[in-house]
Amino acid sequence: MVGKGVLLQCLQNSSIEEVVVVNRSKLGMEHSKLTEVLLSDFSNPDSIQEQLGKIDACFYCMGVSSAGMNEEKFSALTFDFAKAFADVLYANNPEMTVVYVSGQGTDSSEKGRIMWARVKGKTENYFFDKGFKSAYAFRPGIILPENGLRSRTTLYNVGYVILTPFFPLLRKMKSVTTTTRLGNAMIATLIEQSERKIVENEGINELANKLEKHDR
Repeated sequence: MVGKGVLLQCLQNSSIEEVVVVNRSKLGMEHSKLTEVLLSDFSNPDSIQEQLGKIDACFYCMGVSSAGMNEEKFSALTFDFAKAFADVLYANNPEMTVVYVSGQGTDSSEKGRIMWARVKGKTENYFFDKGFKSAYAFRPGIILPENGLRSRTTLYNVGYVILTPFFPLLRKMKSVTTTTRLGNAMIATLIEQSERKIVENEGINELANKLEKHDR
C-alpha cells in the first residue's frame, strides 16, 4: 500500500523524469516514466546493479509484519535485505538521497525490549551511517489509503473499512497521514533538504505541504 502510493505520486510529479521500480513480480501497469526491474531474490541485488544505473534517489518502501516471526527471520527480511540494497545503491551513486520507510516507535538505540523496533532501528542507522548525501527515516503511524489502494494485511483492511466514515475527520489530524502525503513528502526531500532526518506523521504532512506550495 505504501509503495504503490509513493509510486503514484512520483509518476504524477512533473519534476521526476523516470521511476525505476524493483519488484518481485510485474505491477500490471504502464506509464511513460515507469521502468520495472524484476528481482526474485532480494538478498542478491548485485544481480541488478547495472540495471539500476546512477539513479538520484531511492524510496525504500519494502517491509513485512513481525507477527509470528523470530528475530533472526525478521532481521533477515528487514535489515539484511536493506543492507544489501544500500550497498549496491551506494556503489552506484553515493550522492543520492535515500528515504527508508520505518515505523512509529522504532528504537534508534537498537537495545530496547521490542524486537521489531530494534531491527528497524538498526536498519535506519545503517542507512544513516552509510555515507549517502542525504538519508531519512520516515516513521509513519496511522496511514489512510487513498486512490483505491489497499493494504496487503487483512487486519489493516478490516480496520480501514470500519474507519472509512471517519476519514474526513482523521485527515485533518496532524498525527495522521495518507498515502498521497507520504509520497509527496518523499519527493519534497529531493527538492529541499530537511534538517530533520527522522520524520513522523506530523513532519511527513509538513513536507507534503511544502511540495504542494512548491508546485503551485
